[in-house]
Amino acid sequence: MENSMKAVLGAKKLFVFDMDGTIYLGGIPFDFAVRYINHLRESGHRVLFFTNNASHSQRFYYGKLARLGFDPQPGEIMSSGDVTAAFLTRNRPGKQVYLLGTPELWDEFHRAGVPMICDRDGKLTDPAAKADIVVTSFDTTLTYEKLTHACTFIREGAEYLSTHPDFNCPTETGFIPDSGAIAAAVTASTGVTPTYFGKPYRETVEMISEITGVAREDMCIFGDRLYTDIATGKKHGITAVLVLSGETKQEDVDAALPEERPDMIFGNLGDVDALMFG
Repeated sequence: MENSMKAVLGAKKLFVFDMDGTIYLGGIPFDFAVRYINHLRESGHRVLFFTNNASHSQRFYYGKLARLGFDPQPGEIMSSGDVTAAFLTRNRPGKQVYLLGTPELWDEFHRAGVPMICDRDGKLTDPAAKADIVVTSFDTTLTYEKLTHACTFIREGAEYLSTHPDFNCPTETGFIPDSGAIAAAVTASTGVTPTYFGKPYRETVEMISEITGVAREDMCIFGDRLYTDIATGKKHGITAVLVLSGETKQEDVDAALPEERPDMIFGNLGDVDALMFG
């Protein structure tokens, strides 16, 4: 069994890593993850860090991963915010967007050329403005005013999108409400369910393949959540590897449907490193 898993992983060209709960926890890096990723690069494998956490910019993540010892290279980081912004610019050009998100995410949308009717703090730039689209995300600067604006525009007919479906974000001190929890509140108020981006949705896999040039069958994805990381693999033909260092526990796997279970399970990335590199 171990030899077959080693053979499958060794043949992969692109290793996609979730961040929170997989390679670090909040601001604490997993040293074994740093070692494993170094070993992958040294052996000629490519690495991509993909996080559903759209509350921060690419600049933030490059800085954080560098501080934590992961030495990220250009083109190695992507987030659900990047996927959402790309969708808006390609498929909804010129549509006016109300963003319920952090100032960092606002900056990313602005750089991508997404037209927004709010400033970085979610305040309307014109009180009479109407939104064609509402985007909600993991917003650590959430206010009741922003929540009210989002719900009002959706009731008035705006299309509703969300950067990612994660309910909780793991931190050093426990879980905090994430994008999916905020979207649930908006849905409870409006009766409208958003179209989600990020993992495990098709647009994310297509963007990863487009940017890297790697086919799905030549990728594997590592993560700590069944409904995002592992589902990305299971739904789209990518080898899915669960690590038990974050949100998901073994009992969650046992309770899942067979088609929802990962292709491989490890305690953490240190165990994968030991399997592949000794």
